Amino acid sequence: MTHVPFFRWVVALDLVLIGCSVGVYLATPDYPELKQVGLTVLREDPDGTCTVRWADPFGAGERAGPYRCDPERDPALKAPDYEPGTNLGWESGFVLAEGPRKGELHSLDEDEGTGESINVSDQLLAVGLLLTIVGLIGGNIRSLSRLSGMNPAVLRRAERLRETAARTAKDHARAVDAVRKAWAPLHEELVSERLGRMPVAGLPVAAKDRRAVRGLERKGLRSVQDVREAGSWGVAHASGLGRREAERVWAAAGRVAHEVRQDTTVRLDADRPDARTVALLHALRVLVDAGQAARIAAETGDRLAATLEEGLADAAPAAGWRQMLLAGREQRRWVPMAVAELRKLLDEAERDGVAEQLTQASVELLRAADGDPEGLSARVDFASRPAEYYRLLADVADTALRGAADPGCDRVR
Repeated sequence: MTHVPFFRWVVALDLVLIGCSVGVYLATPDYPELKQVGLTVLREDPDGTCTVRWADPFGAGERAGPYRCDPERDPALKAPDYEPGTNLGWESGFVLAEGPRKGELHSLDEDEGTGESINVSDQLLAVGLLLTIVGLIGGNIRSLSRLSGMNPAVLRRAERLRETAARTAKDHARAVDAVRKAWAPLHEELVSERLGRMPVAGLPVAAKDRRAVRGLERKGLRSVQDVREAGSWGVAHASGLGRREAERVWAAAGRVAHEVRQDTTVRLDADRPDARTVALLHALRVLVDAGQAARIAAETGDRLAATLEEGLADAAPAAGWRQMLLAGREQRRWVPMAVAELRKLLDEAERDGVAEQLTQASVELLRAADGDPEGLSARVDFASRPAEYYRLLADVADTALRGAADPGCDRVR
């Protein structure tokens, strides 16, 4: 979202209004030059329509013509009260003092259009000046805010994007964790089965002492799995070995278990699946349907959320005047730079459509299983593209196995 120069547009609008006011004023004809004269009313109707006679002040003698008298003037100025015994009255008026109609009567009603135009011009000028004040004051306040680094809008945009990015990364991690939780018991079961088939005599340390091996077997510790479950103290008690030797036997079993764990692969039997395999297929299908785009979006979201969180921490005082006043001088000094970095990051994200990509990825990752307890749809989907399922399963398994502790570092039990 780019910056909207609101107050700049306000100033532009007021300049247009002031220009229109000037244009209307220049287009309005000027009031004519007038001279007031006394009028002798020869005939007058109740509505004010009169016939009058006046002496032309410019030397053209007496003239007569129609005129609009004021019907509300004092009755003493009307006939017959003005001059008893006659039908004459009195009124005042104006004659033109210039132009070809010089000396003719001029009605003030003819100037109403000029007055209205001038009123329109004055109103446009008043609104324009008011907008000028608003634009200048508001623009200066905004400029002062920018100079001080305060920009709550940028922080709000950055926080929304950070939340979107973090949510996408969290949704992907949740989907991966669902696969890991469904895979782990199947994998551990296979590891336990393999270790259970490996005799304790096959351990390098145990092979050196056949008497200890027989002691372990008599106590029921016949496989590597049994040794692992018994712990070092159990091995010492069953075999009669010393504590340190028993610990070496148990540690050797741990190393063998680690190798077996790394070498064991879970196979997906979609023809005769149990409930755990169905759960694993459902969890895998979410990631398969979301595709590589969701994984890339999650990685982008994780990096972006971390970057934005750091930038928001540096730009925190820019959220408002109160935060700015409470911040220290050194922190305020870095605020403009932090806000500029955030704005640059937001502009790049908006240009690349990052928010839309993150939102779409979250939608794909939040699609739950279709409620099929038999996993029929997931089994059919797996049959149509098994390579994608196994690739994702291998990625999740490798990550889980890499995170497993080194068996040499196991604590003695």
